[in-house]
Amino acid sequence: MTKMMLSYLCGVTCMLQVVRATVNISDCPIILEDPSETIEPNTVLEKHESALLILLGFGGFSVILALIHNAIRKHIFRDEHNLDTTFDAGGNVSISLTAVTVAAQTFWPADILQCATLATKLGVSGTFWYSVGVVINMFLFPIFSVHFKTRAPGAKTYLQVINARFGKKAHLVFCCFALVTNLVVITGLLLAGKTTMQSVTVNVSEEYTLLVMATLFGSYSLIGGIGTTFYVCYFNLSFTFIVLTVFFTTVLCTNTSAFPNLGDISKMYDIVSCVEGSSDNNLMSFRSAGGIVYGIVGFILACSLTYCNQSAWQNRIAAKPMQGVLGFIFAGLMWIAIPSTLGNTTGLAYLTLSAENRTHLLTAGQIDQGLVSPLIAEKVLGPAGGIMILSMVFMALMSTGSGEVMAVSSILVYDIYQTYIRPFRRSLEQAQCVLCGKASKPDTDTSTNEIDVCQCPIVTSCKQCVEDILRREVNKSTDGSISIYKCPVHGPYRMYQDHLIDFKNWCIIWVAIAIIPVGLMIFSSGIDLNWIFFVGAIVIIPAFPAIILAVMWEKETSEGIITGSISGLLAGIAATLISATRYDGGLSNFVVNTSQEYPILAGSCCSLGVGLIVCIVVSALTHKIKTKADADAEWQKIYDIDNPLNPWEQNYREELKGQHYDKKPSFDQMAAAFRREKNIAYISGGSITVLFTFIIPGIMLSFPVIDETQFKIWIGLTQAWAVLMGIIAIVAPPTEEFLKIQRQRRKNKEHEINLLREYEYSRDCDLST
Repeated sequence: MTKMMLSYLCGVTCMLQVVRATVNISDCPIILEDPSETIEPNTVLEKHESALLILLGFGGFSVILALIHNAIRKHIFRDEHNLDTTFDAGGNVSISLTAVTVAAQTFWPADILQCATLATKLGVSGTFWYSVGVVINMFLFPIFSVHFKTRAPGAKTYLQVINARFGKKAHLVFCCFALVTNLVVITGLLLAGKTTMQSVTVNVSEEYTLLVMATLFGSYSLIGGIGTTFYVCYFNLSFTFIVLTVFFTTVLCTNTSAFPNLGDISKMYDIVSCVEGSSDNNLMSFRSAGGIVYGIVGFILACSLTYCNQSAWQNRIAAKPMQGVLGFIFAGLMWIAIPSTLGNTTGLAYLTLSAENRTHLLTAGQIDQGLVSPLIAEKVLGPAGGIMILSMVFMALMSTGSGEVMAVSSILVYDIYQTYIRPFRRSLEQAQCVLCGKASKPDTDTSTNEIDVCQCPIVTSCKQCVEDILRREVNKSTDGSISIYKCPVHGPYRMYQDHLIDFKNWCIIWVAIAIIPVGLMIFSSGIDLNWIFFVGAIVIIPAFPAIILAVMWEKETSEGIITGSISGLLAGIAATLISATRYDGGLSNFVVNTSQEYPILAGSCCSLGVGLIVCIVVSALTHKIKTKADADAEWQKIYDIDNPLNPWEQNYREELKGQHYDKKPSFDQMAAAFRREKNIAYISGGSITVLFTFIIPGIMLSFPVIDETQFKIWIGLTQAWAVLMGIIAIVAPPTEEFLKIQRQRRKNKEHEINLLREYEYSRDCDLST
């Protein structure tokens, strides 16, 4: 405690020395020079203090949430011993919980740091275009995901769709793209975590930082699976909104003697409007060429990091179509409130304080590393500010990092181990039953009784399976042993699934451990957060059009997606390198020049354009779809993806009520049942996309330079929106989750009463006999 007080007093002394000068706005424009000496945020925590805060505080709390989630799944929903539940949380996550989870996992630690970096360089336009570019893909995602959920309701990864439609060659190519996507995201997480940890912790090493993050990512994911990440994301996002509110009210609304130029929006406007931005951009104008470039690039990169990222699809798979559609819409509205408010607050505060000395407080390299937010937080709020930023970053790390660990684990389990290393039945062809290997019985034909057609009973109507499950629970509660399943149809597959559950646990452990050596290689490479966010993602951009078309266009072919993605990759890399050679130093200054605005723009557009065009052209030349029957047969490939022990039909019985079918509904019945959800996705997603793509940017671009009144309105709107979204994020999820648990408890009681009646009826019949 004494050390923290001394650190605080030293920090205040330094602050007073820095802000002695007053700003004379008659000297416009103010040109900020490079700092004569390096200034960094003061470290406010010892290593053991940060470990206690992160591991015992955040980590311990997350483990408790994991145990609570497991108890709910076991005693309320009764599906905890299920491989699919680990990766889809039961497939019935509520709207608000989906929204806060998507918003929390989309709000990467890089956003906390990057939005302030762009605000520092470009002013109000930097944060605005950055936020708009990222959020548009969140509003478009429901349109694509509702098709995924209705056309491949049993798929647990998007790679299963690629495999079912296009075969092993395309599947292997896109497994590589998927894992590279996870690597890019994890790299950004590790760099952001390292920057923040080292900015507030005394003498912290890279190995220590990686050990803390690996433990944090893997601990509660191992215990509770993806379901726990939904609970953790709720608390993380709630905490983020609370901290954000405290932060912007302190910086923008509270005037102190130490910082006379902060706390007064009018005074901040006068100062920042005099500062000359990079490339002579006016910091109070939305007509920044650099900002618009970052908006376009941000949209393309955000799409690639969303649609190629199994973590994003995993959150979508965990919800039903309606919950997923509305959940992603609300997630976008929640997410945009955070970077827009945080970026304006920290970026404008940094420019204001820098203008007082007429020099930047940080070097250009430190700004690109993302040190603006930690510096401003520590200067304005003292040690508490540094702890608040550290908490925000590591909560974002928990949400996104655990999602990436679960994404990589699901790919290893479903798409590598189960597909290639140890499948339950090798050489299984399309439309063959995984249990018996025979041709699946057509849903429309209820009279077929040939020997070579599958006659396996549905697991929900198999009495031997009920006895196996009861026997297993009794044995576990008495002597801890697990009995061998005796059902001749489902028993072998149950044992196989138990093996996959054990393998899943090892996958989570080894993925978390692998973060340490991977992180050391990343840190030693010299790349920064700005580079990995904009340049590193270019290699995955050509894959995302093919992934979207896989659930939208029946004429896409294996040849199309392979040639399109590879040619787009080569074109994007070539365009980036060629554009980078036009800057001083060429490729010898690789990291700096490849992360300039126009190399990024050239690489992103070429990668996307070539990949999309080649995929469409080659597919159009090689497809064999001529009739509606051919198209239906193509969609049937992904419609048949299912787990025989956990059929997806069970999760949709409420929506399919009134439909008549055998084992599962037909493709047309499924489409008819969720036609309303598709319409809502198109209408809501399309209209909000138009709002954020054309209407709001059009209004902002209509002002050459915003005046003081417009600036106050803009800042006030972002603050009010952040408060409103914070209230919704805090109140809605626990309310909806409580009601959901109550409904399930009533269903359980009704089910138990029905079983008791059947038992008494059968007993009476036996006695009468």
